Amino acid sequence: MRKAASRGYAVSKPWGDCERYDFVVRFRKVFWRVQVKSVRDKSPQRRHYRLNTSNWLKLPYSPEDIDFLVGYIFPEDAWYIFPAVIVQNRNVLCITPNSKRSPYEKFREAWKLMEQPTTNQTSPEPLKI
Repeated sequence: MRKAASRGYAVSKPWGDCERYDFVVRFRKVFWRVQVKSVRDKSPQRRHYRLNTSNWLKLPYSPEDIDFLVGYIFPEDAWYIFPAVIVQNRNVLCITPNSKRSPYEKFREAWKLMEQPTTNQTSPEPLKI
């Protein structure tokens, strides 16, 4: 939440823990539901970090639940901003920071995605006021 606020986004936390997202980010008149996941270390004998993209019931997040999944990799001090359509139907993403072969490197520090009116034609429309 601090990182998003430091980038100029308004941040709101839902009352209680009853929502499927961690907080809401507002950019101008658009609100996004954001889920945050983090990774503290690599899997043993692997080059990549395994970012969990499912909820506490082990069900993957979908565009009906969230608009973005934000992943933080502690050892790399790296933030990844994934639109929900990227993580839907997946329980984990294998992220290799600084790899040109990684399909996810384009989402590293991709905060600008939250400044667009929609993230993808298949995503639900953001709430506008």
